[in-house]
Amino acid sequence: MNNKEIQKSRMWKYFVDATAEIIQEEGIEKVTIRKVADRAGYNSATIYNYFSEVSHLIFFASMKFLKTYTDDVAKYMEKGKNPIEKYVLAWECFCTHSFKQPKIFQAVFIMDLGDHPENMLANYYKIFPNDLINIPDELKPILFKRNVSKRGRSVLEIAMKEGYIKEESIDAVNEMTILIWQGMFTNILNHRSSYEPEEAVRITMKYISDIVRNVDALEFKNT
Repeated sequence: MNNKEIQKSRMWKYFVDATAEIIQEEGIEKVTIRKVADRAGYNSATIYNYFSEVSHLIFFASMKFLKTYTDDVAKYMEKGKNPIEKYVLAWECFCTHSFKQPKIFQAVFIMDLGDHPENMLANYYKIFPNDLINIPDELKPILFKRNVSKRGRSVLEIAMKEGYIKEESIDAVNEMTILIWQGMFTNILNHRSSYEPEEAVRITMKYISDIVRNVDALEFKNT
């Protein structure tokens, strides 16, 4: 990087780190441009030279709290003997972490970020490449997808290419799985569920596993 890019990266980190500190100490809902500017030691106007809105700051700062998830997903998927098992295990990991940190996952995967949110993931990993150190190369393209549907579909397409699922089954399995997760996630996020995170994961994964096993269109390879 040239000097201008290095300076931009340094300033970017100052504001993201300041936002992460506020999230950790006060909660994600307490983040404001003024608070971030004060903590970073700059005025509010300076932040807008690097971030167009506060939701972008919250997104990038929330990504810092996803490191345990991105490290764990590879470990979960390694246990799978085939792509279908890996798909289920990837969802188990996603449920485990998203139910424990619903506001963080909402900020990263659900909150409206305007145009081209996928580019924001690439920008984050460009500034914080160390977050990808423990991630297998084959998993990185999936993690670069912010859209949950695209993430799930990527794994199912691998299963289809290897003969574990029919192509016409992918959309149905993917959509039903996401709807199951969204239902439980929304209840937890809005405090409409009395389940502890572990119980919520168990219930959600039961339904997801049933979907994968019982959809008539599925065609598993004999092993």
